[in-house]
Amino acid sequence: MVERSLRTDELDFPLPEELIALHPPAERPDSRLLAVDCAAGEWSHRRFRDWPGLLRPGDLLVLNDTRVVPARLVARKPSGGRVEALWLEQRPDGRGLFLLSGSRLRPGTELLLANGEYRLRLAEKTAPGRWLLEDGSGLGWLRLLSEVGSTPLPPYIRSRRERAGEADDSPEDRERYQTVFAARDGAVAAPTASLHFDGDTLERIRAGGVETAVVTLHVGEGTFLPVSAGRLEDHPMHAERFAVPPAACEALERARARGGRVIAAGTTVCRVLESYGRDGVREGVTGLFLRPGSRFRRTDALLTNFHTPRSTLLALVAAFAEHAGAPDGLALVKRAYAAAVERRYRFYSYGDVSFWSRG
Repeated sequence: MVERSLRTDELDFPLPEELIALHPPAERPDSRLLAVDCAAGEWSHRRFRDWPGLLRPGDLLVLNDTRVVPARLVARKPSGGRVEALWLEQRPDGRGLFLLSGSRLRPGTELLLANGEYRLRLAEKTAPGRWLLEDGSGLGWLRLLSEVGSTPLPPYIRSRRERAGEADDSPEDRERYQTVFAARDGAVAAPTASLHFDGDTLERIRAGGVETAVVTLHVGEGTFLPVSAGRLEDHPMHAERFAVPPAACEALERARARGGRVIAAGTTVCRVLESYGRDGVREGVTGLFLRPGSRFRRTDALLTNFHTPRSTLLALVAAFAEHAGAPDGLALVKRAYAAAVERRYRFYSYGDVSFWSRG
């Protein structure tokens, strides 16, 4: 297959705003499931609780064990000006890379947190909106964030909750915008396809003869960026850190040997599997951009939430649909999404889920 040129507006689809989920369902597995047979061009409407029944003995389910850190900070300058900050990563020299929103920011400016109990200092601007900050508390970034940070909910949730007069962070978010198997700190967004799993669902999957393995991809803020270029191929794809542990490599080989499917729980896992499948590198940074025409080497089925128009994630699902047998993956995605809209599925991070396979 050859990656094709695509106009960005071809990734548009109509979505009523009331279908954008602002809160999770009452229980994790309560979400709805659209199961798509890509080769047949058909789908069925189910519940996520039914999903283990669509798996087969010998399949391998791969999960992302990244943990979302409370990366969002609200600070004040000594003059009183408000600055919103999103922690992105710690650099080798100990400084933190942040995405800042505020005016008149200059190197040397102090930022005050929790009424001045904690102080940060702007050290260096690296790109528009991106700054390296020094931590004056000496706590280390992860501990500081755990004490004064808040859940980095997607901007579209925070803005809509604000308009509705709701809190943009709550104890519920701290629990539910995190997977039950999160283990490695580093993400600033959740691997949302995995938010539907609870312990009982995982036990049922394993009891059905399905093996599980974990990889890590620390989801970055770039996952929310819409494609602004006129053509999809001109979009500068964001990069994210990943790791494939030896146990996952061995599980992948066992699945291939027994003829089982490799099922990616989310686009983040798919990106890791396909990066590893291309060059065999087990740890590093991936900027892989999967879009219509891309070849998939390691992923046989994909579990994923419903994505935004004009997004790289929507392009990935369209690409996978073609890999799984659809003559036109994007056309199938649009038809399936239209059926989901008609049935009033919930969209985006706290929304419902879809399963794409060859049947």
